Amino acid sequence: MELRFSKSSYSDGPYAACVEAASGVPDRYFRDSKNPGGGVLAFSPASCGAFIKALKSE
Repeated sequence: MELRFSKSSYSDGPYAACVEAASGVPDRYFRDSKNPGGGVLAFSPASCGAFIKALKSE
């Protein structure tokens, strides 16, 4: 399966260190926008919500 990643709108300007996200079946995928050839994190839909919530609390 080929994933289609989208870059965050925060990846420009002073917040250049961001992530790209893609949705696949059944998981959600994330990678470093500065290193798209590097590793990819995969989360189930349920754990993706918990991951994003934890990031926002940092």
